[in-house]
Amino acid sequence: MLTETARAWLDTALADAAGGTPAWEPHFVAAGRHCGPAHADEVRTRLLRAAGAGPDTLARLYHHGTAAERRAVLVALPSLVTGPQALPLVEDALRTHDTTLVAAALGPYAATHLTPHAWRHALLKCLFTGVPVAAVAGLAERAAGDTELARMLADHAAERTAAGRPLPADLARVLVLTAPAEES
Repeated sequence: MLTETARAWLDTALADAAGGTPAWEPHFVAAGRHCGPAHADEVRTRLLRAAGAGPDTLARLYHHGTAAERRAVLVALPSLVTGPQALPLVEDALRTHDTTLVAAALGPYAATHLTPHAWRHALLKCLFTGVPVAAVAGLAERAAGDTELARMLADHAAERTAAGRPLPADLARVLVLTAPAEES
């Protein structure tokens, strides 16, 4: 719950964003300071939506932002960009070692727009880095009957076993999802 002071700040910030004034972008940056880290993602996402931020603005904020600001941009993508124009932001986040960005990158926007090849590799990155696969939007739908993903997961399991390393907890769960649908 936001404090009274934080709510007043947010009301002003949202009005600036909705009004299209350039003052809303500094509000985006300052959201954590005014509303607290626990509310910063939600506040930043609300500001992006209120401003109707397009792909160019999102890219600028992402590339110049902190990890928290980048995460908010990734979370807001499905409600702001209908086509694949923002895929470079998702791809950039998937190249990082920041697990919070990897998790945010694999939301509904990625579920809709990542190619099967890129999505499979992103899912493997989750297993490598310990990002819970519960963070992957559309996991069951995209993994269903995916024999290439099943092969990749089996290879990953074999490599880890051969190296004497434990298997990621989510590996078995995802492998079950790749099973072909039973015929009726």
